[in-house]
Amino acid sequence: MKVNVCIGSSCHLKGSYNVIQAFQQLIEENSLHDKVDFKATFCAKQCQNKGVTVSIDGEKYNVLPEEAREFFKSKVIPNI
Repeated sequence: MKVNVCIGSSCHLKGSYNVIQAFQQLIEENSLHDKVDFKATFCAKQCQNKGVTVSIDGEKYNVLPEEAREFFKSKVIPNI
């Protein structure tokens, strides 16, 4: 599964660093290194949307930093 988090200027200001930290922590806690291809990417062209842009296998979502852990648990873990 490919998971990308936007780190462009807008997403950076919206908290992309916090989303990345939460995802990295959950990948570690659940031993998902070999199942999740996790990367940061530059501008996803979703700047007008609320939250940080996260792409899972090409499908884009907008994630607020305070919801990152729940998002990962509901969208990533069940689909691995």
